[in-house]
Amino acid sequence: MTASAVITVSDRCAAGLAEDRSGPVLACALAEAGHQVTSRVIPDGEQAVAAALREAIAEGARLVVTTGGTGVTPRDRTPEGTRLVLDRELPGVAELLRAAGVAVSPHAALSRGLAGVVDAGAAHPGAFVVNLPGSPAAVRDSIPTVLALVDHVLAQLEGGDH
Repeated sequence: MTASAVITVSDRCAAGLAEDRSGPVLACALAEAGHQVTSRVIPDGEQAVAAALREAIAEGARLVVTTGGTGVTPRDRTPEGTRLVLDRELPGVAELLRAAGVAVSPHAALSRGLAGVVDAGAAHPGAFVVNLPGSPAAVRDSIPTVLALVDHVLAQLEGGDH
């Protein structure tokens, strides 16, 4: 069972002013796929995202998926916070996710989400990190791609063969 973390990035949800709609969709999809899921809601911002990612990985998450903060508003800083944590980006994964979204809505092209890995260290076997947009529809469109890749990515981080 893969330990996975869902991080919803939203000022309004974190302040209790709006309901988190995408995080529960994501957590449910991961749980249905057999993942052990933890969830949290944090405010927007580069440092908040970086801290939450580091905390989730320190707690043992092998897959960390964020939802929200990937657009173009001034507070949308999820990719910037994610970049501070990643050891290596996987631009093809982010491109694939955007392409799948654009097939449904041209707005998906506005997502600046990243994907990448945090390398294995003495205390952790490595993690796959993916940024998804903050809408339930975008999560539903994207999660099949993430699930199709996660086992292979994690095996590669553990030194598995191609």
